[in-house]
This record gives sequence, structure tokens and C-alpha cells, in this order.
Amino acid sequence: MKNVLYLFVLVILISSCSDFQKALKSEDVSVKFIEATKMYEAKKYAKALRLFDQIAPAYKGKPQAERMFYMYAQSLYKTEQYYLAGYQFESFVSSYPKSEKVEESAFLGAKCFSELSPVYTLDQTDTYKAIDKLQNFIDIYPESTNVAEANLLVKELREKLELKAYENAKTYNNISDYKAAMVAFDNFIINFPGTPYKEKALFYKLDSAYNLAINSIPMKMEERLISAKAAYTGFVKYYNNSEYKPKADEMLARIENDLKQFSK
Repeated sequence: MKNVLYLFVLVILISSCSDFQKALKSEDVSVKFIEATKMYEAKKYAKALRLFDQIAPAYKGKPQAERMFYMYAQSLYKTEQYYLAGYQFESFVSSYPKSEKVEESAFLGAKCFSELSPVYTLDQTDTYKAIDKLQNFIDIYPESTNVAEANLLVKELREKLELKAYENAKTYNNISDYKAAMVAFDNFIINFPGTPYKEKALFYKLDSAYNLAINSIPMKMEERLISAKAAYTGFVKYYNNSEYKPKADEMLARIENDLKQFSK
């Protein structure tokens, strides 16, 4: 019985492969469309794509075009070809604005860019694009069932930009470019007022101001010491019980001691 079942499955597989190969070689686009649809419904997206790639140009304007281009975009998405999938979904939305699949396609097109968003250390061009496209989807389809996921994706993408901005500022501090670090931390706090990195940002701004001051030439030292003292005040105003407070107090002691020479 097992052997019979095995042979039956084998015959089906061979027949299926044979049909696919015939469709690939066929000059008849309708044959390719039927086989591509069969592959798509069987979730064999890579095979479906090989056929869709062949027939897509010929199907523009045909009655089956809407269905074909939707399956084409989905196949690209399922095989994680997000650049191409995003393009196809956006093309679908503009070509078939009355389609029942338009809302889903608009969401998946925007989501493709979130999939393309790289780790925070790399260029974030695709992250900004993803946020814009997801936000545009939310604005156009505020009642969509996909809005919750879209909002979550936007939140995650913004957190990535937030982390990158913080790490960029911290890098300036690490390489002792204290002027640039102070500006970067100020901009970071302005751009991300509710950030969970605010405590660290304020401390490292103080650290940058402190190091800039104590390593300054005499004619600039007083002004920079005063600026560092203001950075200390800004830090303890919000985080008087911070784990960084002892270190900040050490800095303040040095700042006040160095300022004495200018009061004489």
C-alpha cells in the first residue's frame, strides 16, 4: 500500500514538473498564466514568478491583468524581493484604485520599505521612506485593520532613528570632538523629547562640556567652565538620583575649583 501511495505521489510530482516546464517553454501566454496561477495557489512563489516575469508585459490592459499583477506582487513579497514587491504593489494601487485588493496592496507596498530598513548603524534612507509611506497609508485608510500594525512599524522605525541619532552624538564624545558632541546631544534632545536615552544624553553632554572646558586655552576656559556648570544643572534637574550623579558631582567640583582662578 505504501509503495502504491509513493508511486502515486511521484507521478503527481513528475506531472506537475512537466506542466511547469511546458509552460515555461510555451509561446501561449494563457498557458503560462494558468500554470503561474497554479504555482501561486500552491505557494510555490519562486516558480510562479518565473512565469509572471514572462507574461507581465503582455498582460497589461487584459481582463485578467488585475489578478495577475496582484499575484505577481505577492509572489515577489513572499520571496522577500522587497524592492521589486514595493514597486509592484505601488503600481497596482495606481493602476487599479477601485480593486478590492487596493487597501491591502497599499499597506504591503509601504511595509516593503520597512523590511528594507537596515540596522541603525547604516544609512537610513529606506527607514525615512518607510515611515513616510506607512504614515501615508494610515492617513488614507484610518479605519483599516492594518493600521495597528502600520503604527507599530512606524514606532519601531522611529526608535531606530532615535538610537542612531543618540549613537552618532555619543561617537563624537568618544572621539573627543566635544564641540560637535554638545551640538549633537542638544539636537537629539530637541528632536526626541520623550526618549529613554535622555538621561545618558544629558550626562554625556555634561561630560563633553566638561572635557572641552578643562582642556581649553586660558582665554576660552572661563566661558566653557560656565557652560559646563550649566550642563551639570540641566542634568541634575531631571536626574538628581541618577547612577551617573557621583561622576557628575566630581566634574562639578573640578569646574567650581577651576572657576575660582577667574574670580580673583
